[in-house]
Amino acid sequence: GREYIGGYNKWLDGGKYKGYTPFVDSLMQHSQTFLYSYCNGRKSIDGMPSILSGIPMFIEPFFLTPASMNDVSGIAGELKNKGYYSAFFHGADNGSMGFEAFARKTGFTDYFGRTEYNADKRFNGDKDFDGMWAIWDEPFLQFFATKMSEFKQPFVSAVFTASSHHPYKVPEEYKDIYKEEGIVIHKCIRYTDNAIRRFFEKAKTQPWYKNTLFVITSDHTNLSDHAYYQTDLGGFCSPIIFFDPSGDMKPGMRNAIAQQIDIMPTVLSYLGYDRPYVAFGCDLLTTTDEDTWAVNYLNGIYQYVKGDWLLQFDGQKSKALYRFRTDLLLKDNLLTKEPKVAADMERQVKAIIQSYMTRMVNNQLVVQ
Repeated sequence: GREYIGGYNKWLDGGKYKGYTPFVDSLMQHSQTFLYSYCNGRKSIDGMPSILSGIPMFIEPFFLTPASMNDVSGIAGELKNKGYYSAFFHGADNGSMGFEAFARKTGFTDYFGRTEYNADKRFNGDKDFDGMWAIWDEPFLQFFATKMSEFKQPFVSAVFTASSHHPYKVPEEYKDIYKEEGIVIHKCIRYTDNAIRRFFEKAKTQPWYKNTLFVITSDHTNLSDHAYYQTDLGGFCSPIIFFDPSGDMKPGMRNAIAQQIDIMPTVLSYLGYDRPYVAFGCDLLTTTDEDTWAVNYLNGIYQYVKGDWLLQFDGQKSKALYRFRTDLLLKDNLLTKEPKVAADMERQVKAIIQSYMTRMVNNQLVVQ
């Protein structure tokens, strides 16, 4: 989550907050980031459709709905139209969590899981298994970088890491380096941050590096020790970082709202993609900061963020309206004091929900 990253939280703890990600902080200095960036769901199976296919989670995970049988596209499927090879990486057992099935359905050519990692004699196989979920992040990200150098360009790839997760352990050799601090996940965040650092050290030496756009986000948030990140909206605060080593994408922190479902439109826009496709987010490169927005769903409530406002809507009527940028803990419900703002936002979020439900029911997730 955004909470762990110092670069997003210079205002926390009286300005003394450093976070747990020194490498990602350094990368952010050369990246385009967003002051208000959000995930579209609270589970791993929500993150993949949002990030790779521009589909948010409404009511229940897309994977678990009848609409998952629909025709679905995504970054990989669209770029296949332009001759891109594609591969998805996840260091867990092949087939787990439905990731492999979804990756193939949305156009990824190949899938690299624990099976493929174990088969590659350049790595240590199951000696690098964390005993619970997947291959540890550091060796698996080295495998990821190594394999990409064997791909024919152009290519698009995605990797899902697993170490910054319950049961909150780090490899034995790092136990004296990343010790317990704050809450139990913090040592795991430091470990994953270092794994990303080592990935970039290797990536920098590869021929594809300077011609690659890197996107860093999280599938969802996790444990929290700051009240700001424990509100209904704070629980959706995920990083969205676009790092372009060529410098073509202007770096800096924008005062904009960004969400996972914006990633696919933004990447395709950056690449000059010229075919129609379906995604529910917006292109952050051509959308003004004031026109950016985010939506998510929590316990029967749709949350819609735009401008200075957060609207909470239960599917029938609006329940709350907050100035989320200044009312950090969402204490002052202005629903009755700002009826016009609430009515405008309610109409907009109804339109988003209607578009989503219509496309799901009528199998309209790809352009015919």
